[in-house]
Amino acid sequence: MVLVIGIIAIAVVVVVASCAITIYNGLVLLKNNIDKAWANIDVLLKQRHDELPKLIASCEGYMSHERGVLDRVLKARQALMMASGPRQKGVAEGQLEGALRQLFAIAENYPDLKAQSSFQQLQNRISSLESDIADRREFYNESANNYNIRIASIPDMILAGWMKLSPREMFKVDSGDREDVKVEFRQA
Repeated sequence: MVLVIGIIAIAVVVVVASCAITIYNGLVLLKNNIDKAWANIDVLLKQRHDELPKLIASCEGYMSHERGVLDRVLKARQALMMASGPRQKGVAEGQLEGALRQLFAIAENYPDLKAQSSFQQLQNRISSLESDIADRREFYNESANNYNIRIASIPDMILAGWMKLSPREMFKVDSGDREDVKVEFRQA
C-alpha cells in the first residue's frame, strides 16, 4: 500500500512538473514572439524612415508652394523616430500615414512629378512598406493578445506571476488618425 501511494505521489509530481514546464516554455515562446514581432516592425519603420527624405527631395522642386505638406511629413517622421513603445509609435505612425496620404493626394495635381520615375519608385516603395508595416502590426497585436490572455488565465497566471510577466501594450493608432485626410489643392 505504501508503495502504491509512493508511486501515485511521484506520478502526481511528474505530471505537475511537466505541466509547469510546458506552461513556462509556452509563455517564454509567446514573450519572444512579441519581441520578434516588434523588432520586425522596427526594421520596416527604419526602412520607411530612410526612404522619406528621398521622397521629400524628389517632391520639393515641384511642390515648393506645398511646403506645409512636406513639413508635416518631416515632422511626423521625426516624431516617429523619437517615439518609444507601441502606444507612442502607434500615434506617431498614424500621423505619418496621414501626412503621406495627403502628400500622395496632392502629388496627383502635379503631372510632371507623377511622371518622374524616381518619384514613382519611391511612392511604390513606401506604399509597399506601409502594407508590410500593417501586416506586422497585425501579427504583433495578435501575439500580444495571445500573450495577455495566457498570463491572465489559470493556471498560466500562477507561473506568469512568479516570472513577473506583465501585459503587453497593443500597437494602436490615435483615434484622430483614423479620419480621412482633408486635401486642398492650391493654385500656384
